[in-house]
Amino acid sequence: MSNAPHRVLVPVEILRGQMVPETIVETFSSVPVVLLGYHELPDQTAPSQARNQFEDKAQDELDALVTAFENAGGDVTKRLVFTHDAMKTFERLAVEHACDSVLLLNPAPILDDVLVPIRGDVNVEHIARLVGSVAAGTDIAITLLHVASDDDDGRAVGESLLEEATATLEETGVHRSRVTQSVVVDDDPLEVILEAADDHDLVVLGEDRPSVRELIFGETSEIVAEQAVCPVLVVRRRYLESNGENASSSGVDGQ
Repeated sequence: MSNAPHRVLVPVEILRGQMVPETIVETFSSVPVVLLGYHELPDQTAPSQARNQFEDKAQDELDALVTAFENAGGDVTKRLVFTHDAMKTFERLAVEHACDSVLLLNPAPILDDVLVPIRGDVNVEHIARLVGSVAAGTDIAITLLHVASDDDDGRAVGESLLEEATATLEETGVHRSRVTQSVVVDDDPLEVILEAADDHDLVVLGEDRPSVRELIFGETSEIVAEQAVCPVLVVRRRYLESNGENASSSGVDGQ
């Protein structure tokens, strides 16, 4: 596994009043963050026109968010983008900045409990290390959840996966007493995750598609992000091939 630090892309819909909750700032100051201020444009509006009209105000809003992360001790890279396709921008910048996860913001008045659904076909160690990097310096409680399709081999596989994740969390400094393991036998994993999300302040989901675009639009993460009242951290594949788009090297992009 790579020793490179985790890096989280945090898209913020700038100029629309979307803010980053203080609890998110404090918690995610432990990992490098790419703070993406974006403004989605109508098809008929050119990015250059939007920059001329809105850039100063957008930069001021983005700089205030950067300052909040820096005051919390965070390592922050900022990008400001005027775009016709927000999801395409998320994908492009996640690749460019080697972000291994994308934080989809929802209100987060408190952040005491994190739900981490674990499937059998994801990199359990990588997800656990990311969660550990975020939670190690806090008192956050972590619920590891696996939804098994049957009560025989499926439950045993789930228990093994969650024990592997717990051991990795311990290596990152999260004491086992802060971790709850839950294996549920059900033929509707999505419904189980949504019900569990109601009792947690953050959901961490591993990707089940080969690209960020398909991941964010993908069935599980899209529905959870839309229906959960808490933020959702979507963990993408660590080495995702670029689709060939070249990002601007400046701090302000147009797309």
